[in-house]
Amino acid sequence: MKEHKIHSGWKNSLHEVIYEADTPLGKFFDLVLVILIVLSVILVMLESVKEIDEHYHTVLLTLEWVVTIFFTLEYIARLISIKKPWKYVFSFYGIIDFVSTIPLYLSYILAGSQVLLAVRAFRLLRIFRILKLVKFMGEASQLKAALKASRAKIAVFIYVVLILSVIMGTIMYLIESDEAGFTSIPRSIYWTIVTLTTVGYGDIAPQTNIGQFLATIIMVLGYGIIAVPTGIVTVEFSRHKNGDKAKSVVHTNTQACPSCTAEGHRDDATNCYKCGELL
Repeated sequence: MKEHKIHSGWKNSLHEVIYEADTPLGKFFDLVLVILIVLSVILVMLESVKEIDEHYHTVLLTLEWVVTIFFTLEYIARLISIKKPWKYVFSFYGIIDFVSTIPLYLSYILAGSQVLLAVRAFRLLRIFRILKLVKFMGEASQLKAALKASRAKIAVFIYVVLILSVIMGTIMYLIESDEAGFTSIPRSIYWTIVTLTTVGYGDIAPQTNIGQFLATIIMVLGYGIIAVPTGIVTVEFSRHKNGDKAKSVVHTNTQACPSCTAEGHRDDATNCYKCGELL
């Protein structure tokens, strides 16, 4: 029984360091983690520059192995310190952590797989937990809710834009010649979408007066179209924000459930809101 308590004790301590950022050790661990993630992303970028890779390949590879070994040990520690490891394995961060750890090992089997190391940039999302930016987390939740509430309107808007692109693209195909680049209806639709979104690559351009006039109309429509989804989301965002202000403010912390790794618990919570496990 005593051994079991000791075993659980070091697991709880490990969990506190790895999954939480309220303690000095937890903050230090997460800070080191972010520094190594940034270093890893920089290493991937430097390796892609041939001149640098030719001169410092050994140094870059050694540093990458150091980072990879650290991430491997961290991944194992995360699995050990929770009661339900599979909850972490199939979570967003769990998948990102796994994918960002294996590329260097796979590079000895599959050529070019080390490019996946760039996925580690996603791990920088942990900085929100480290700095305890609860305000920004709340804003992100409101934005997510606003996007979810306006998804039907945005879907209808995209549908209308696609129909407009097909019609305009077909007309441009009939007006312009192959020499101008409008060799097919799909290619003409591609040009319409590029013009409508105000990107304008310039690889295709209308040559006739009618075509240029129609292109002008599409460009002007583009500016109006850009404002539509922004307005839809802004209205929903404002509605959710005002709704949240009407509610009482509830403070949350960075404490993670030792069973399912869920975060964002209230300061006065004793049990996990997701699985009910004792915190």
